[in-house]
Amino acid sequence: MWRGIGCDNITGHVIQLNLRNDPYEEFAGNEAFSDAHIPSFFGGLQNLRYLNLSEAGFMGTIPHQLANLSNLHSLDIGYLDMQVENLEWLSHLSLLEFLDLSYVNLSKASNWLQVMNMLPSLSELHLSGCEFDKYDHIPYVNFSSLSVLYLSHNNFVYSTFNWMNSLTSLVTLDLSGNLIQIPLTVVQNMSCLRNLYLSYNNFSSTSLNWLYNITTLERLDLAFNNIRGVLPRALGSLSQLMHLDLSNNHLEGMIPRFLGNFCNLQLLDLSRNNLGGGTLPDELGKYQKLSVLILYGNMLSGPIPMSIGNLSSLRTLYVLSNQLNGTIPISLGHLSNLEINKLTGNIPSSFGSLSALESLSLNRNKLSGDVPLSLKNCNRLVIVDLNENYLSGGLSIWLGNSSASLMALVLRSNRFHGSIPQEFCHFNSLQIMDLAHNKLSGSIPQCFGNLSAMVRQASSENTSIARMGEIFLIMKGEEYEYRWSLVLVISMDLSSNNLIGEIPQGLTSLYGVRFLNLSYNQLHGRIPEKINNMTLLESLDVSTNQLTGVIPQSMVSLTFLSYLNLSYNYFYGRIPFGTQLQSFSALSFIGNRDLCGPPLTASCIGDDSSLEPTPNVDDEGGENGGWVDKKWFYMGMPFGFVVGFWVVFGPLAFSKAWRSAFFKFLDGIKYKLFGGV
Repeated sequence: MWRGIGCDNITGHVIQLNLRNDPYEEFAGNEAFSDAHIPSFFGGLQNLRYLNLSEAGFMGTIPHQLANLSNLHSLDIGYLDMQVENLEWLSHLSLLEFLDLSYVNLSKASNWLQVMNMLPSLSELHLSGCEFDKYDHIPYVNFSSLSVLYLSHNNFVYSTFNWMNSLTSLVTLDLSGNLIQIPLTVVQNMSCLRNLYLSYNNFSSTSLNWLYNITTLERLDLAFNNIRGVLPRALGSLSQLMHLDLSNNHLEGMIPRFLGNFCNLQLLDLSRNNLGGGTLPDELGKYQKLSVLILYGNMLSGPIPMSIGNLSSLRTLYVLSNQLNGTIPISLGHLSNLEINKLTGNIPSSFGSLSALESLSLNRNKLSGDVPLSLKNCNRLVIVDLNENYLSGGLSIWLGNSSASLMALVLRSNRFHGSIPQEFCHFNSLQIMDLAHNKLSGSIPQCFGNLSAMVRQASSENTSIARMGEIFLIMKGEEYEYRWSLVLVISMDLSSNNLIGEIPQGLTSLYGVRFLNLSYNQLHGRIPEKINNMTLLESLDVSTNQLTGVIPQSMVSLTFLSYLNLSYNYFYGRIPFGTQLQSFSALSFIGNRDLCGPPLTASCIGDDSSLEPTPNVDDEGGENGGWVDKKWFYMGMPFGFVVGFWVVFGPLAFSKAWRSAFFKFLDGIKYKLFGGV
């Protein structure tokens, strides 16, 4: 049996053909049929019941021979680079139950709705991103058994969708991303509707009254619309709601108490609005099934109510960027993701019972004291973000059991002290380490070269870190907010501590690191000669240390380097000549008084004849450009002449015996050369 091909057990006929390129499988992204056309001989497989070519890389036109597949029940040719002008061939597939043409350009197929109406068995239809902007009128709907309809990301701005009046069996409707402005009254007749996705449209508060009668709704997504003012009271009648997303609107006022009627609510997202005017209502504690509560980016104030602790199913709580205050309720005992700010006091030791905790984000609070040792029980942590607090103590014990899962550790701007624990070298999943602006001492562990996630290039397929919220990082001297692009970030920031010793050679084996900051420490020694192994390095800052030696010539091969700061050290010699280093300003090198050459104004000896560096091997086998040796050579010439002169002629001037012997020696030489006269 070949993979993707299924045959009838009795007749042996091919009844299933699956050539889909699955982006989540091991070899995802390798489109086996890239730029190829769909073979016309597929139309000869007349017993075929299932055909899936989605994301396989086919392009061009759809062969009309597919009309011969009269036994086809499922057809998926979505996400292909195709433009189709005629869909008449589809009308011959009368047994079709599932059809997916998502993101195939059908803008010129004006009769698309008439063709779909000739498929009476159709129960699931996916036409997202097909560039529709209109449809031709149909007198009646022939596919009334349709239960799933996706028309998202088209251009139905002013459509009324009257043809949907007969879709009484519809369970899922997705019209998101159409910029719809008029009321969607047609959904009032959909007595079975449970999932309604309307994000990225232009609905206003006054155009939502049609929601009153849809009591069957379980999932409602109205994110990224133009809903202003207080929450519409029409929502209060949706007692069956399980998921409610009203994020990224212009909602104001307090969170209404009628939300307490949603006994089945599992997800509530009201983030990025203007909600405020008081504290969080105690009614939130009634959502016994609530697992995700997202309220960040509002103006909510006051303490977090203790009733939140009654939410036994709560796993994710995001309330960043509000004006909440007070202490962290010790009753939050089941979370897997926690983001809170503007809180004071200590981190409760009860957090150690959060065995499912994956993301702990308590940044930009006023938390103080030691991190509780009980956090070592949270062995599933992926993100720990505690930056900008007043936390103190050491680092080794409370992070001990997270070595397998931890991907981002951000402890910037606290008061942690002591050395960097050797246990950090076992964080094999760690991509982001930010320990800047603390009071850490000792040397950088030699074993940091074993951080395996920093050795390889970051992969965009690892989305586990991105779905847990954003992280603020200092890159190239500026602050950036990372969320979905977080999977591509590999960085190490140990700046502004009291670290001593040399830069470990092992750091140069971290080939995947893009941002490395070791500035404002007391590091000495040289920049490792093999730093060119860090081929993806975009930003390097080792300023304000006690580093010495010449700048390695190998640095000119760091072609991705766009930010460099070597200032205020004790580097000497010529700056290696190459396009990469000469493209930086002199500010990248200032404070090293013995450096010379472009982009600095100080010229090197020998620049009159050539701007090229003169190779000269130092005591460690490196090339220093020859400038230092030439300087000492010319400075030593007068001194050597004087010393040599007086070593030879000094005894002759002050000793009669030396003079007699010297001239007697000269007479002997003359006699041997010329013979007696």
